[in-house]
Amino acid sequence: MSGDRIPLAGVMGHPVAHSRSPRLHGFWLRRLGLPGHYVPLDVAPEDLRDVLACLPKAGFVGVNVTIPHKEAVLDIADIVTDRAALIGAANTLTFQADGRIRADNTDGHGFLENLRQSVPDWRAEAGPAVVLGAGGAARAVIVALRDAGAPEITVANRTRVRAEQLCQEFGPRLRVEDWTQAGNAIARAATVVNTTSLGMTGQPDLPIALDRLQRGTVVNDLVYTPLETRLLRIAAERGCIPVDGLGMLIHQAVPGFERWFGARPEVDAETREVLL
Repeated sequence: MSGDRIPLAGVMGHPVAHSRSPRLHGFWLRRLGLPGHYVPLDVAPEDLRDVLACLPKAGFVGVNVTIPHKEAVLDIADIVTDRAALIGAANTLTFQADGRIRADNTDGHGFLENLRQSVPDWRAEAGPAVVLGAGGAARAVIVALRDAGAPEITVANRTRVRAEQLCQEFGPRLRVEDWTQAGNAIARAATVVNTTSLGMTGQPDLPIALDRLQRGTVVNDLVYTPLETRLLRIAAERGCIPVDGLGMLIHQAVPGFERWFGARPEVDAETREVLL
């Protein structure tokens, strides 16, 4: 891209008006004094390929992709990182100078960085982990926990067969627990992660027994509306260490911003305030 063009980036989804990413990237651009814009792009699935082909010509250097495009972009991208291929989804696209599209997944990075910032002495290898859910976010979390050294990862999902597929795919350290029995797995967990939308505003609560949560367990809910879900409130009451989902949203955005705009933004209390 020629030096006199202002770099453009954005978030592509359908719908996308609810996304907080434009606020986040806009804040970082202003804070760092960088030229650039980051905009919401509502793109229907049938238009995805055409729109992606046009964006680099309009000055775009990359985009984040969210629901429902995270899997579909893997078929369109010219380069897919090992991490994105393993997870089966991408959330960060970079348009390279030669016109090729590079697809990556930074969700696992965001998940781990959020835990490390929120709980500085957290270690994946400290004990078993429990992951609730088996969708795209669960896949990113499972790969991150496995690669960070979790000795055992229990997956519980409403549809058991989806959890079993993840275990076959991601190896011997994974095991499946029935959704109705997830409370038992939680009892021996060092880390618990909710990757479902249950507990989100407008959704039913997580229907899992939480009375066996142990003091000191790190409990991370990827839901961030509301910021304190019922899961996190009960975790705090039981002496666990609650970690909300807003930090993952922020940390997963860092690698893309750095690639597109050429500077690494800092994640601090002021960044969180901007999104709240």
